[in-house]
Amino acid sequence: MPNHFLHITDYSKDELWGMLQLAKEIKTKFKNREEYKPFKDQSLAMIFAKPSARTRISFETGFTWMGGHALYLGPNDIGIGKREAVKDIARVVSRYNDMIMARLFSHNHMIELAKYSDSPVVNGLTDYNHPCQIMADALTIWEHRGHLDELKVTYMGDGNNIVHSWLQLASKLPMHFVCCGPEGFEPETKTVEMVENTGISTFETSHNTASAVEGADVIYTDVWASMGQKEEAEEREKIFAAYQVNETLMSQTGKDTLFMHCLPAERGREVTNEVMEASYSIVFDEAENRMHAQNAIMVSLFK
Repeated sequence: MPNHFLHITDYSKDELWGMLQLAKEIKTKFKNREEYKPFKDQSLAMIFAKPSARTRISFETGFTWMGGHALYLGPNDIGIGKREAVKDIARVVSRYNDMIMARLFSHNHMIELAKYSDSPVVNGLTDYNHPCQIMADALTIWEHRGHLDELKVTYMGDGNNIVHSWLQLASKLPMHFVCCGPEGFEPETKTVEMVENTGISTFETSHNTASAVEGADVIYTDVWASMGQKEEAEEREKIFAAYQVNETLMSQTGKDTLFMHCLPAERGREVTNEVMEASYSIVFDEAENRMHAQNAIMVSLFK
């Protein structure tokens, strides 16, 4: 069976650190324009049920730079789980391509795709998790802080797929993770219990912004209404208004705190323009590192 990258928890702490170290090495090669072609004459099929600029650009650019050919398959090219069964798509596409990256709505579709694929499958996002993003986040914090030990990470907003992947990382690397948002928007209970059962990290649900950000090494946020929730945007804006990341909130941490956002950001909603442009904002380093982290993940799957 091929190796897949579906969840952070599929890998050990040492394996995750190996990927992060490899990402640093590959990033250096990219910056120095070194010859590096591990995917020479190989192809990557990129299946997008859920469109994204950064995901397509980072995977396509990265795989092409590493010598391969990346094929974009948009929502109208493959009606995954609608026009054609997921397992049929998996068996056909994997016979044509050496690797598959999929960005889907349904997490069950991702699991089924991997089950029936003869090629490695990389999870480019589902409604449940976003593991490539969190690997990029970890790489970025490591670059700026020099370590990933016992950090306090405070997430402001909805307990969504980003939070689930952060919680999965917290089951491997020690940290204090706080999810601060309105009642009724907490992360999935099973994922929270997984962190508690491992005993490696501590997790806190908070509705109090001041206490949640106190002592935070990182404040992280995401849009209040993700793709598929846009009809709820107006209502969510009222519910989440008190959890906006602004300069006042950043000043309440009591320490030198980094700001992160997985993008795209809706400036003036979940985060202000001033925070996005501040010296402590590392969102564009984070965005760049999506490619380097993903490159390392893909190379690791062929080892």
